[in-house]
Amino acid sequence: MDILRSDADCGESDIAKFYANKTILITGATGFMGKVLVEKLLRSCADLNVIYLLIRTKKGVDPSVRKEQYFKCVIFGKLLEKNPGIVDKVRVVKGDLLEPDLGLSANDTNTLASNVEVVFHCAANVRFDQPLRPMVMMNVVGTLKVLRLAEKMSQLQALVHVSTSYCQCNESVLEERAYPAPQNPFSIIEMVETMDDEALAEITPKLLNGLPNTYAYSKALSEDLICRYNNKLPIIITRPSIVTAAIHEPLPGWIEGVNGPTGLMIGAARGVIRSMHCNPDYASTVIPVDKAINGMILCGYQRGKASQEKKGNQQTGVEFCNLCISSKALMSWGDSIETGRRFFYETPLSFALWYPGGSIKKNYYHHLFCVIFFHYLPAYFIDFWLLVFGQKPFLLNVQRKVSMGLKLLQYYTTKKWEFRNERFQEMSSQLSLLDQDLFDTSVGQVNWETYISNYIVGMRTYILGESEDTLPQARKVLRRLYILDWVSKVLFFSLSFWFLWTHLDGFVERSDAFIRSSLSTIYHERNSTIHV
Repeated sequence: MDILRSDADCGESDIAKFYANKTILITGATGFMGKVLVEKLLRSCADLNVIYLLIRTKKGVDPSVRKEQYFKCVIFGKLLEKNPGIVDKVRVVKGDLLEPDLGLSANDTNTLASNVEVVFHCAANVRFDQPLRPMVMMNVVGTLKVLRLAEKMSQLQALVHVSTSYCQCNESVLEERAYPAPQNPFSIIEMVETMDDEALAEITPKLLNGLPNTYAYSKALSEDLICRYNNKLPIIITRPSIVTAAIHEPLPGWIEGVNGPTGLMIGAARGVIRSMHCNPDYASTVIPVDKAINGMILCGYQRGKASQEKKGNQQTGVEFCNLCISSKALMSWGDSIETGRRFFYETPLSFALWYPGGSIKKNYYHHLFCVIFFHYLPAYFIDFWLLVFGQKPFLLNVQRKVSMGLKLLQYYTTKKWEFRNERFQEMSSQLSLLDQDLFDTSVGQVNWETYISNYIVGMRTYILGESEDTLPQARKVLRRLYILDWVSKVLFFSLSFWFLWTHLDGFVERSDAFIRSSLSTIYHERNSTIHV
C-alpha cells in the first residue's frame, strides 16, 4: 500500500470530496493524535479549504512561532517535500481551553462562527495522576466552551468529540450509546469552581465511585454534558481505546510521548522495570493511531453527510462510535510483552541500567514481593554506592515514579474489557474500495509481530533519538549487561548457598532444642492438669 499518496492520486474518493472546500477547526492539534489527524487531512483531503488550529501560547512562545515548529515534525517531511504550499491551508488561531470564551478575540470568534463546517475536538488532559480540578477545568469546562462556540457556527455539519473507551469502567460491556455520568456535570463544575483544594481532595474518592482516576471520571462527565446538547448540534462521540504507534502512516512505528505502554516498554528495555502486575491472558486493548484517526475522519464524514441530508430539519441526536479492535483480533498482554522483549534483544537501547529481564505477575502479592526485591533493594544499593563515591543518587526516585506508573496502569492490565464496535466495523464496509484503502480501519489481518518490531524501532528513533547507527554499540552494551547479570545471579545464589550451608547445623540444633523444650513444657503442663 502506498501510504504517502496525495489527494491528487485519489480523485474519486467520496471522503476527499466531502472534505473538499471544507473549513475545519481542530483543538488539541499539537498532541500525538492531533498531529496525525492534521497530516492525514492535508495529505488525503488536500482540496479542503482551511484547517484552523486552536493553539495557546506556551512557555512564552507565540502560536504563530509554534506553527513553524509544528511543521518541523518528521511526520510532515514527505508531505511538505511533495507539496510545500499545503501549509498555507493551515491557520493558527490563538486560544486556550482554560481561558474564558476559549481565549478567542472577537474577530476570531466571528471568523470561526461564520465559516467552520467540521470540528474535531481532540484537546484533553490525559494524565492519570491529576487531582480533580485541572481535569474538570480542561476536559469538562473546556468541552462546554467548545460546544458554546459550536452553537454559533451557522455552517456546522459535524462535531467529532474524542472521548475514551475507558469512560465507563464500571460497565461490564461498553456499547456504542450514551451513559449517564455519576453526577450532574454542571453541579461538578460549580463544585470545582467554589471549593478549595483540600475539600475537593477529600470528596474526590466518593465522586469517582469506583472509577480508577479523575481522567476516566472527567470523560464520563464530558459525555453526559455533550448529550445535553442532544438535537442541537450534529455531534458524534468517538471512543478510542489505548492509542499506540502508527502501523502504516504517516510513518510505520511513529510514536510521540511516553504515556501508557510506551513508557512501560522504555522502562523494561532499560532494565528498570523487572515486574508488572498483569493478567497475561487478557487482550491488550490497543489501537494503532492511524486506524483511530481514519475512524475519526470517517465519523466526521458520515455525520456530516447525514447533516447535509437533514439540512433544515432537527438533528438526530448525539451518535457514538467505539474506535476499538475486537478482542479476538488482538494479541494478549502476555504475548505482546514477550514479543516486545524478544525484539528488544535484537534492537536494544544504547543506554540501560541493567539487562532487560523480569516478567509479568498474575498474582498481586507475587508482584509486590518482586518489586521490593528487584526494584527497591537494588535502587537503595546503587544509590548508597553513588553517595559513597560522591555522586548524586537517582535510582530510588526513578523507581518511585516507575511504581506510580505501574500502579496507574495495572488497573487496565488486570481487567477483562469488552468494547462493542459494530459501527466502527461497519463504517468501512459502506465505503468504496478506494476509500477503504485510503482511510483504512481494517485490523483483521494485522501482523502484530511486525507491528511491535516497528513500534520498538519507532520508539528508539522518534522518542529516544537513537539512529540505526547506534545498534552495534547498543548490542555490545547488552552483551556486557547479560554477562554482569549472570555473574550477579551466580554470586547471589553462591552466597545464599554458603550462608545456608555454614549455618544449617546451628539452625537445626536450635530448632531441635526449641521443639524438645516445647514438647517438655506441654508434657509437664499436661501432668500438672492430671494431678489436679
